This record gives sequence, C-alpha cells and structure tokens, in this order.
Amino acid sequence: MDSERIIDLFMFAIPTLVTGLIAYLFFKEHTKNEDGRRRFLLHKDMQVTAMPLRLQAYERMALFLERITPSKLLIRISPTSSNKEDYETLIIAAIEQEFDHNLSQQIYISDDCWNIITAAKNATIQLIRKGSLLEKTDTANKLREVVLTEMMEKRAPSDAALSFIKQEVSEMW
Repeated sequence: MDSERIIDLFMFAIPTLVTGLIAYLFFKEHTKNEDGRRRFLLHKDMQVTAMPLRLQAYERMALFLERITPSKLLIRISPTSSNKEDYETLIIAAIEQEFDHNLSQQIYISDDCWNIITAAKNATIQLIRKGSLLEKTDTANKLREVVLTEMMEKRAPSDAALSFIKQEVSEMW
C-alpha cells in the first residue's frame, strides 16, 4: 500500500512539475522579449535625440574644413607685418584655435572621420610651413602668393576630408 501511495503521489507531482516548468519557460521568454522591446524603443529614442547633435557636429567640422582651406584662410587673415615668420605663426595659430574650438565634436563623429579631419588640418599646416621655408619666400605677402599658387596646382587637404564628411552623412540616412 505504501508503494501504491507513492506512485499516486508521483503521478500527481509529474504534471504539476511539467506545468510549472512550462510556465517558467514561457515567463522567462516573455521577460526576455519585453527587455528586447524596451531596449529597441530606448535605442530608437536615443537615435532621435542624438541625430541632430551628430548632424550639427558634421556641420561644424565641415565649416572648420572650409575655414582652413588655404585660399580662404589667407584671404581672411591678412599679414600684420611683412615678416613671413610672424604671418606663418599667425595663420597656424588661427588653424589651431579653430581646431581647439571644435575638439568636442569628435564624440559625435566616427573615429575615421576625426582622423581624416586631423590629417587635413596637419597637412594644411605643413603646406604653410613648406611655403615659408622656400628661399623665394621672403615676405608675408610672398608667402601668401606661394601658398595660393600651390593651391591652384592641386587640391586643398581639406577637400578630401570634406568629401569624406559628405559621404559619411549620406550614409546616415
């Protein structure tokens, strides 16, 4: 009789355990789906909030690249004296100041884009320094002339970076 009672108890316990296990698995799957849905909605809301900030960062970096284009930079910044070293320092300081003003934008744009923008800035500075080192460059106005003449022969370093920004922004849509 004891074994019959144990078998009856076992027969009642098995369906209860199976039902409990199935309920647990369904609840676990439901909870997982709800977490995924919440994450998706949060991510979607974050994108709506972050997109304008990212676009603004790209706009500011495009403006930076336009401002450091040698032809525009040399027209905007006039020499204060005829000393080419003073003018070179003034131009490079203006580029660095403009760059420092936009440093925080790097958190909104990709690393590749930031590296290309930095490379364009450095290439522009190198172009100005190279122009200053030439023997025929003896005054600030001659430095302007040499750099502008060189820019007629080839593209500005900032042009490639600007093209990269345009491509990256078009891929955001």
